Amino acid sequence: MNKKSVTIIGFGRFGKTLFELLKDDFTVTIYQRNKKGKNLPVTNDLQEAYKSEFIFYAVPIQTFASVITEHKKFFQPDHVLIDVLSVKLHPAGVFRKELKGTKTQALLTHPLFGPDSSKNGFENLPIVIDKFLVNKETYTFWKNYFIKKHLRVIELSAEEHDKLAANSQGVTHFIGRLLEEFGMQETLIDTTGATKLLEVKEQTCNDTWELFTNLQHYNPYTKIMRINLGEAYDKLYNKLIPKQKNEDNITIGIQGGKGSFNEEAIQYYVKRNGIANYKINYLHTAKNVLQSLHQGDSDYGLFAIHNSIGGIVMESIMAMSQYKFSIVEEFAIKISHALMIRKDATLKDITTIMSHPQVFAQCKNTLQQKYPNLAQTSGEEELIDHALVAQKLGEKELPKNIATMGSKILAELYDLKIVEENMQDLQENYTSFLFVSR
Repeated sequence: MNKKSVTIIGFGRFGKTLFELLKDDFTVTIYQRNKKGKNLPVTNDLQEAYKSEFIFYAVPIQTFASVITEHKKFFQPDHVLIDVLSVKLHPAGVFRKELKGTKTQALLTHPLFGPDSSKNGFENLPIVIDKFLVNKETYTFWKNYFIKKHLRVIELSAEEHDKLAANSQGVTHFIGRLLEEFGMQETLIDTTGATKLLEVKEQTCNDTWELFTNLQHYNPYTKIMRINLGEAYDKLYNKLIPKQKNEDNITIGIQGGKGSFNEEAIQYYVKRNGIANYKINYLHTAKNVLQSLHQGDSDYGLFAIHNSIGGIVMESIMAMSQYKFSIVEEFAIKISHALMIRKDATLKDITTIMSHPQVFAQCKNTLQQKYPNLAQTSGEEELIDHALVAQKLGEKELPKNIATMGSKILAELYDLKIVEENMQDLQENYTSFLFVSR
């Protein structure tokens, strides 16, 4: 072996930076599968690559393990293997596994710089080193070399590094990608702070998506960092929303419109709990309820979650998957369904019943027996609310061939004609509701 000879495995963005750091002090060989690079000491022969004493691995984090396994047959007792990955526990684990029972040494490093930050030289740029599986002589050699190159050497164990990196480099890259996803752009009125945020975005997004995901997945401490970051966001977001929108009364957003079972449920709830000062927002869908709660337009929300005949209310389940909220209470009320039509229509005019999917689930057998020829449909978006359908029918905004089903109160509210009451398959028909807060 040639003394003071180095091979760099991988020649991507950081491999090129590493070459600039080492080229004046070592005989450097660059290994690439596809031999490229004019006037550069490049080889695609692994046997030749491993003639060097020191082997640096400038490969993606996710391929590191497979590279070490593939190259293991070329390791010699006097080799020193050096990783430059942005995570440390992962390469430490790989080295321990693959070098077990051998005399091959391994040094862990993390140069805390890259092509962008080193373009003006390496003066005072930080590098983390961990003695790991090298002897004192080797460790001292590389520590002194990095100092000679005017790098700022930081001695940390792999575990200490990853703990700190998760809340430093991991956060920075996450915020940079978040700003890109947000679409942050330069404006005419940028402050110094805004300019620095744009710099973070540009710097982190210059790195590959592969590096970003590897930083997040191969450091065991970044998962809790992301969770903590999300909780901090929620806490700060909620601090900006007043505990109560209106100081004179509480505002409650409900899934239905006037005359809906949701209105009946909220009236039951406030009466039972002695709530006198309140205002109802009629929001028609569970998604609207949770969105209004999240945005601070409602102090509380109410929506149906389950029916004793129809089962789970899927509309609510889908909405719940998109928002965070707290359950104050779950309670149930008994409900019954009436079939209603416009007053200028007859049953012979009716071809379609438009109502909420849950209504059809609760009245499935009755409808099949008594009205098998009538099509069943649910409206899009807010029109999924049968109370809104009843309102539109009463206002003649829906054709008279359409009927609806729901609380018989709707007929009185919107001047409709009741064709039949108690359409539910079981008389003991209960719907459970969730009363929720932010």
